Amino acid sequence: MFRMRLAVAPACRVDQGCAMRILYSVLLLLFLTPPWMGEKRLPLLGPDPVFEVTQVTLDAANPALRRVGQLTWLGGVQLTSPDPAFGGFSSMQVSRQASGNRFTLLSDGGNIVRFGMDGRWRIGGRSFAELPDGPGTGWLKQDRDSESMTSDPKTGRIWVGFERANAVWRFSPGFARSEAHAAPPAMAKWPSNEGPEAMTRLPDGGFIVIAETKPWPHGKGRGAIRFAGDPTQKPRAGFLFSYLPPDHYDPSDLTQLPDGRLLVLNRRFALPFDFSTKLVVIDPAAIRPGALVRGREIATLAKPLIHDNFEGVAATRENGATIIWIVSDDNQLFLQRSLLLKFRLEPDPAAQPAKKRR
Repeated sequence: MFRMRLAVAPACRVDQGCAMRILYSVLLLLFLTPPWMGEKRLPLLGPDPVFEVTQVTLDAANPALRRVGQLTWLGGVQLTSPDPAFGGFSSMQVSRQASGNRFTLLSDGGNIVRFGMDGRWRIGGRSFAELPDGPGTGWLKQDRDSESMTSDPKTGRIWVGFERANAVWRFSPGFARSEAHAAPPAMAKWPSNEGPEAMTRLPDGGFIVIAETKPWPHGKGRGAIRFAGDPTQKPRAGFLFSYLPPDHYDPSDLTQLPDGRLLVLNRRFALPFDFSTKLVVIDPAAIRPGALVRGREIATLAKPLIHDNFEGVAATRENGATIIWIVSDDNQLFLQRSLLLKFRLEPDPAAQPAKKRR
């Protein structure tokens, strides 16, 4: 147990010097007081799912701009709530419905925000929840650092990747309960705050997980694993490869496009307080044991375009087109925003036959 002694200052007159000594004593007390280590979790969302959305533009100085790289801007919103636990979204799942889309946003503190949104950016069916289980139940962030999420659309099961614990947990549909979990040995030495940042489930039942910053020993890029099955059941089955992100960028999420290619969200932070994002596509055939995989950049979001700490990506189909959704983690700081953006992925001219291009 931490023990602390406080020295009591001698009596003094209420003057400037005395006031400063009192202030320093209070600050010292706050600095030395240990954090609460009881059973309370990270701040949880309140019982009332209150939040609103406000539409945003791709370029505030040029509202007519709609094209960025291979993406066409379809709109976006900023999500705001009076609930102090709202935000921090690090991963996302989107399902297409007759009335629009259904969103599940997972924060890096185990909070879940679910809602529907129609084609006119009107929201409904709001609900707040929390992960029913995880690596820990304490108050500190390492107990609930849920950074990545993927699901099986057929069964509704959901997998969550936890940093710090470097573990993967499987949950029943709707996060009703936890079913299984494992800490794959290959992830054991990933830094505690830079672990399974990006994860996606493949149609064959395999998984791809990418570390945020850690390369394999004597390797380049970022350590990545192609699991041969469910990592909570087969944590040793599969092979290692490396993902090489754009220079000065780190992977923050991963999803599979309807055509089978992989889409990686990469973000960069630079002082004084500037984020930028690059989206990269990967041919899954390039992922082989020991391979160093480089993707092809398709778009960049940086000044003067809308930008923030984008950490979640999802892909859907809508009217025959591939739709890309990205969401930002505001770190619950007033300098950042919770943004949800929508783009259409345009056909790749480089992928068209030569005669057709002519």
